[in-house]
Amino acid sequence: MNSIASMFRLSTLIVCCLVFALGVQAEELRLTFPGAAWERVKPETVGYSSAKLEVLRAWLKTQNTKAMQVSIAGRVLFEYGDQSYVSKVASVRKSILAMMYGKYVSEGKVDLNQKVEELGLNDVQPFLPIEKSATLLYLLRARSGIYHLSGNAELSALAPRRGAHLPGLYFQYTNWDFNAAGTAFEKLTGKGIFEAIETDLAQPIGMQDYKVSLQKKVSSLPDSVHPEYATYLSTRDMARLGLLMLSHGEWNGKQVIPKGWTDRITTLATPHQEIHPESLAARTQIGLWGYGMLWWVWDAPNVAGVVTGPYQGAYSANGAFGQYITVLPVMNLVITHKVDFEAKENPSLSPSEYHTILQMVMESTCEDPCK
Repeated sequence: MNSIASMFRLSTLIVCCLVFALGVQAEELRLTFPGAAWERVKPETVGYSSAKLEVLRAWLKTQNTKAMQVSIAGRVLFEYGDQSYVSKVASVRKSILAMMYGKYVSEGKVDLNQKVEELGLNDVQPFLPIEKSATLLYLLRARSGIYHLSGNAELSALAPRRGAHLPGLYFQYTNWDFNAAGTAFEKLTGKGIFEAIETDLAQPIGMQDYKVSLQKKVSSLPDSVHPEYATYLSTRDMARLGLLMLSHGEWNGKQVIPKGWTDRITTLATPHQEIHPESLAARTQIGLWGYGMLWWVWDAPNVAGVVTGPYQGAYSANGAFGQYITVLPVMNLVITHKVDFEAKENPSLSPSEYHTILQMVMESTCEDPCK
C-alpha cells in the first residue's frame, strides 16, 4: 500500500511539474486577437506535437464531430471540419446570456437582487408564495426553487414538486430559470437578445458568421410564456467568444465585457456533488464540473500563482449533443466543438467522448525541444 501511495505521489508531482512548465510556456505567449482571419501557429513552436494532434484528427473522424478548433493564446493550434458552418449551439446560449448581462449590471440597468414578480416574470401558473422571493441572481445560478413547466418535458419530469425548496438553497438544472432569465434580460435592457448579441458581442469582437436572421425564438407554450432563445453560431465564432472570456472581457485593447464580470460568472457557486438532477450530475462526474452563473466551472482550488493541474480555473459552456466552449486558462487554451444535432440522423457526442477529446488535446504536448 505504501508503495502504491508513493507511486501516486510521484506521478502527481510529475504531472504538476509538467503542467507548471506548460503554464509558463503558455503565459509567455502574448495574447493576440484575430482580425478578419485567425493566425495559425505551428504546434512545435508552442510545445505541442503535430503527430499527436493528427492522432486526435483521426479520432474525430470516428465521432460525430462537425467542427472543432483549439486555440492557444488566440492563435489556431488545431482545427477540424468546416469552421464557418452555422448550427444550433443548444445550452451554450445560456453562457452567452451570462456574458451579456455584465454590461447592464455595470450600468445599473440590472439589479440581480430583483425578485421574479418585480421583474414581471409571472407565468401560465402563478407563483407560489414560497417562490416569490426568488431573485434574478438565483435564476442565473439555477437556484430559483421555481419548478414551473418550461417546455422541456425531459427536464420538467426530473424536477422536484413545486414548493419543495426555498429559493437559493438548491441547484436544479431546469430550463424555466434560463428562459425566464432571457425574458428578464429583454425587459430590463429594452433589447432583444439576438440584437444584443450582435451589438454587444458579435460586432466588437468581429464574429464572422453571426446573423440575427438565423436565430430563433421557440415558444414554450402551453407550458410557459418564456420562450427558448435558440442560438445558431459557427465554430470559429464560438472560439472568439471563448477567447473573449480567456482575456477577461478585453478585446484588442477594448473592454467589451466589464472588468471582473467574467471572473464573477465563472466563480463556483454550486459544487459538483450538489448538481441536480442526478442524471446530469452523473455526466458531470466525468470531471469535477460544478456551476457558476450559467457557466460550468471546474470544482477544485484555484489559487493565483499555484498550478494544480491543467483544469485549474477552467470553465465551460456546454450544450446538449456535443456543443462546447471550454476555456483552460492555465494552458491559455480555448477548445470549441460542435455537432450538427439537427441533421437527419440526429448525431450526438457523449460527455465522456468529449472528455476523451479534451484529454487528447492535453496529451498532445511534447518535451522541449519538440521534434
